[in-house]
Amino acid sequence: MAPRETDNNPTEADQPAAAQREWERLWEEGDDDGAATAGAESGRPATADAEPETGTEPGDDRDADAGSSETADADNDPSETADADTESSGTADDDSPPPSTPAHSTVDEVVTPHLDDERIAAVRRVAAAGRRWRNLQLAGCAALLAVAMTAGAIAIGAAKDSGAAGVAVGSSAVSPELLASGSLDASIASLQAHLRTQPKDFDGWATLGLAYVEQARTKGDPSRYPQAQAAFQRSLKISPANENALEGRAALAAARHEFKEALTYADQVLKENPYSERALCSRIDALVELGRYADASKAADLADARKPGVPVFTRYAYVHELRGDVSTARKVLEQALAAATSPGDISYVAGTLGQLAWNQGDYKTALNDYGRALAADENYLPALEGRARTQAALGDRAAAIKGMELVVSRYPLPQPLVELGELYESRGAEGDKAKAEDQYALVDAWIALARANGVNADLDTALAAADHGDVRSALKAARAEWARRHTVHTADALAWALHVNGRDKEALPYTRQATATNYHNASFIYHLGTIELATGHQADGRAHLAKALKLNPGFSPLGAAKARKALEATK
Repeated sequence: MAPRETDNNPTEADQPAAAQREWERLWEEGDDDGAATAGAESGRPATADAEPETGTEPGDDRDADAGSSETADADNDPSETADADTESSGTADDDSPPPSTPAHSTVDEVVTPHLDDERIAAVRRVAAAGRRWRNLQLAGCAALLAVAMTAGAIAIGAAKDSGAAGVAVGSSAVSPELLASGSLDASIASLQAHLRTQPKDFDGWATLGLAYVEQARTKGDPSRYPQAQAAFQRSLKISPANENALEGRAALAAARHEFKEALTYADQVLKENPYSERALCSRIDALVELGRYADASKAADLADARKPGVPVFTRYAYVHELRGDVSTARKVLEQALAAATSPGDISYVAGTLGQLAWNQGDYKTALNDYGRALAADENYLPALEGRARTQAALGDRAAAIKGMELVVSRYPLPQPLVELGELYESRGAEGDKAKAEDQYALVDAWIALARANGVNADLDTALAAADHGDVRSALKAARAEWARRHTVHTADALAWALHVNGRDKEALPYTRQATATNYHNASFIYHLGTIELATGHQADGRAHLAKALKLNPGFSPLGAAKARKALEATK
């Protein structure tokens, strides 16, 4: 267990009851029975963690298609036993800690920067538990981390309704565009101030929910998701089936990796408004994340015809990248960058261009693209992370470690934590092994917190645990994720989890499926080559290891070195 710095907090046993009382109090203050509504809609107890309907998030997770047949996925399954194995081994959620509900404050309370600093400092104290962490029960650590990251969290409860009847007209002051106008925390504070005086503004509540989803994504704080869920519930209670709230539920579902639900909400919006940009984008995202790439391509073409613009362009590009058409992807992204006007759009598109270049091993272009992103927003974390990753690939380990330390000190997300841990391992200085273990321990803590707040974290678990954790847990999580969706990423994760568990023959068809779309991902190709060598396909294995290193010679601080070593050993 991490240092006992929260002894005065409610015990783990006390937290559910206390959280339930707080949840009920908030809705009573808002003269609203939203908590009961949540339980009825979701079929689960009406707690803060109850998930009513959710939706997809436009953004990094491109997936989901609702209400359609899954037969295409079944036809693509390289193994008849995947689902059976999932049932026999259970899902990762079976072992997840009991949900811990973040404490909610009233809408009168405003987020201030020092609260974020306190949360991050508390998270870092959890990481300091280091190697001892793995030998203790994760549930207790997850509860501590939840308390740390939700200290001073923004609440969804509004000031008690003054008795005004009717529904307030949506105000342009709280339009979704506000979220791109500057600081997200400042936008949330403005929304809260507005909702104190206009608690019946359903658009305001929907926009606040979207702000929480974005805050969770950008700050790595999944405790915001229950708050977003409650804001959407409030909006829909005031105005059932309003478009902004349904779009928000789609975003929330995608953020929680509930891609079928995300697709359902997107389709629901598009029935009423076929030109909804958010719903069009959410539909592409959901289809991609469900592995329905042909359908995603059609959805991207439709969205481009109906609502061309930066959000659609970036998704259109990703669909082409997944199918190996890198030149089209870059051309479309450059078009999107030329059309971008806000700092947020510029940094996002330029950062995406940087990632595309890095995937091809074009480090000079990647640094230039990340530079463009940081010129628009010097604190844009994906660009800071990408720049550090590129510096590592170029051999500037000192700059890479400094940059990645900056990223994880602000927002400790699984991918940069693993990357920083591997950078420490590759450097190998005194104390670096312990530093690396601290990063991997914090990944476990983040995953536990994500699960406690309704996020399906099986893919994160599989990827992190396969190389830096319990390999049996990695396989269990990978099987569970594959049972839900068949994408190149889940196929690769399952193949690698099988490999590290010594089941290479079973892994081979999955790793081949992961690379079947011609997606230019050196890690996938490295995994394919390694598994081919382990199954006696020497020529193919060597060819694919060489291909991975040629495509992106610095694809991983540890993986690239292992690929070179394997090639040398098989000469």
